[in-house]
Amino acid sequence: MSSVSGFHALWTTAQGPLEAPQIEWAALSPSLIVLGAAVVGVLVEAFVPRRGRYSSQAVLSMLALAGAFAAVVALAAGGHAGTESQIAGMGALAVDGPALFLQGVIVLVGLVSVFLFAERKLEPAEHGARVDSFTAQAASVPGGKAEAAAVKAGHTTTEIFPLLLFAVGGMLLFPAANDLLILFIALEVFSLPLYLLCALARRRRLLSQEAAVKYFLLGAFASAFLLFGIALLYGYAGTVNYAGIADVVSGSPAEVDAGLASTMGNDMLLLIGGALVIMGLLFKVGAVPFHMWTPDVYQGAPTPVTGFMAAATKVAAFGALLRLLYVVLPGLRWDWEPVLWGVAIASMVAGAVVAITQTDVKRLLAYSSIAHAGFILAGVVALSAEGVSSVLFYLAAYSFVSLGAFAVVTLVRDAGGEATHLSKWAGLGRRSPLLAGVFALFLLAFAGIPLTSGFVGKFAVFKAAAEAGAMGLVVVGVIASAIAAFFYVRVIVLMFFSDPQPGGPSVVIPSPLTSSVVGVAAVVTVVLGVAPQYFLDLASQAGVFVR
Repeated sequence: MSSVSGFHALWTTAQGPLEAPQIEWAALSPSLIVLGAAVVGVLVEAFVPRRGRYSSQAVLSMLALAGAFAAVVALAAGGHAGTESQIAGMGALAVDGPALFLQGVIVLVGLVSVFLFAERKLEPAEHGARVDSFTAQAASVPGGKAEAAAVKAGHTTTEIFPLLLFAVGGMLLFPAANDLLILFIALEVFSLPLYLLCALARRRRLLSQEAAVKYFLLGAFASAFLLFGIALLYGYAGTVNYAGIADVVSGSPAEVDAGLASTMGNDMLLLIGGALVIMGLLFKVGAVPFHMWTPDVYQGAPTPVTGFMAAATKVAAFGALLRLLYVVLPGLRWDWEPVLWGVAIASMVAGAVVAITQTDVKRLLAYSSIAHAGFILAGVVALSAEGVSSVLFYLAAYSFVSLGAFAVVTLVRDAGGEATHLSKWAGLGRRSPLLAGVFALFLLAFAGIPLTSGFVGKFAVFKAAAEAGAMGLVVVGVIASAIAAFFYVRVIVLMFFSDPQPGGPSVVIPSPLTSSVVGVAAVVTVVLGVAPQYFLDLASQAGVFVR
C-alpha cells in the first residue's frame, strides 16, 4: 500500500491530481449498442443450444441494429448534427453531422444485410454426406435429435451474425474517429470480421478461401502503411489528435512533449505520413492503384457478404477519408489535391474500361465499384461544404443500389449454385421479367440514368467539383460514365433480347427476407431519383465537421 500511495503522490506532484475520465455515453450509444450486441452474440454461440442459435442470433442482430439506428436519429434530433456537435470520448470520437449521417447509412445497410445473411445455410447439395454423417452421430446421443434436425435444416453458419455486428461496430467508429489511434483500431475491428466472412462460401470453398487470404494479406499491408503513417504524423505533430495535428500544420501548435521538439514541423514527416495514411484509406475504398483485391474478393466471397462489403465499407472508408482531408490536412490541399486528381481519373477510366471485358456478373460489379470510387473522389476533391454533402448523398444512394444488385445475384442459380457467368443470364427477362426488371433498374442507377438515385448522386458530385474549379475531373467523369453505360446496357440487352439457353439457370423463388432486401433497395433507388430534395437537404445540413 505504501508503494501505491507513494506512486500516487509522485504522479499528483508531477501531473496534478488524478481525474476520472469524462465519457459521454449517450453520444457514443450507436457504437456501444452494436458492439455490446456483438459480444452477446459470441456468448450465444458458446452457450445457447444449436437448435435455438439461429433465431436468437438473427433477432439479436436485428434488434441491435434497429436500436443503433434509433440512437443515431435521437442524437441527430437532439442537435448533435448541427449546433450541438461535440468531440466525445476524451477527444477520441466526433459526434457531428457527417458522422451521424454515415453511421445511419451504415446501420441501415447492416440491418438490411441481416436479411440476406439469414439466408446463409449449409448447402446439402455439396455437403450432404457430411450432414448425413453428423446427423446420424448426433441422433445417437441423448438430446442430440434436435441438434441433428437443426443441422439438417441448414442453420449452421450462425457465427456470421456476431461477425457482422463487429464489422458494423468498427465501421461506425471509423468515420467518427477524431484520433489516429482510434482510426487504426476501428479499421482492424471491422476488417478482421470481413476477412473471416469472405471465407464462408460453402459451394465454392477454394475460391472463397483464396479471396479471403488475398484480402487478408493485402489488407495487412494497407494497415501497416496506415500505422507507419500514423507514427510519422505523431513524430511531426507530437499528438495523434486531429485538431492537434491541424494546429501544427497551420502553424499554431499546442503544448507538446519537449522530447518531440526536434522533429516537430518537419515537413518530410508530414508529407510522407499523410501520404501513407491516405494510401491505407484508399485501399479500403478500392481506388486505383489500390484496387487489385476488389474483383477477386467480390467474386470469391459469399454474395451476401460481397453486397454488405461493397456498400458499407465504402461508406465508412470515404467518411474517414473526408474527415482526414477536411479536418486534419486542409492546409496541405495543394499537395494532396493533384494526387487525388490522378487517383480519381485512374479509378474512373480503369474501372469503366476493364468492366467491359468482364464475363462474370460479380467481377463486373467489382470494377463498377472501382469506377464509382473515382466518381465519389471528384466530390472529395472539391474541398467545400457542397462537396461533403454531395459525397454523403452519393454514398447513401450507391450503398442501397449495390446491396440490391447483389441480392438479385443470389437468386439466379443453376445446379452448381449461383450462376454468375454472363452467358447464363441470357433470356433472364423472359424467364423472370420482374427480377430482370429490378436488376435493370439497379444497372441504370449505376449508369446514372435520370430518375434514378445514381443520376442525382453523379450530378451532385460533378456540380460540386465544377464549382471548385475541377472541370477536368467532370469531363473525365462524364466520359467514363458513358463508357460504363455501355456495359450496363449490354447486360440489359442480354437479359431481355437474347434467347434463353436450354437448361439455363433457374430463378429461385425469393423468401420474404430476400424479397424485402430487393424491394427496399428498389424503392430507395426510385425515391432518391424522383424526389431527392429532402435527402439532399438532409445531407447538406449534415455536411459540417466539428473541429
